[in-house]
Amino acid sequence: MSGPERARRAVLIVAAAISALAVILFLGALRNDLTIRSDTGTAVAEVLSAGSLRSAVSFVTPDGVTHNPELGVLYPTGLATGQRIAVDYARSDPDLVRVTGRDARVALIPTGSVIVVTWLIATPVSIWLRRKGGAAAAATSEEKDRQLQV
Repeated sequence: MSGPERARRAVLIVAAAISALAVILFLGALRNDLTIRSDTGTAVAEVLSAGSLRSAVSFVTPDGVTHNPELGVLYPTGLATGQRIAVDYARSDPDLVRVTGRDARVALIPTGSVIVVTWLIATPVSIWLRRKGGAAAAATSEEKDRQLQV
């Protein structure tokens, strides 16, 4: 197998791995939603810090325990520090909490975008490497033909 062919296969393997990881992350979001939906508790939470990837919240469950989930709230887009929001949480695991009204569907566009962009990059690179490999193979074949004629 030539160098360009190895590189082409590596590009395709990396693209497939990135796509698989994106799908696994989405499936994890679905699993979290299912866990919350199967044993839902609701509360009003205060946003302690807000970011596009992670927002910290604090809320009190009906048993009087204050929870500050270590990993923050799921689907934190658009939150602001100091804001009071409604959250759903899994009563069996109050650290698993999401903004009320949001679920894994919020992750569809980012997941799909990662997969599409990955393949928009991998496909032309793979085609280019295939052509490069074909040209290298043709040149090698011509060189062998010349050596046989001599």
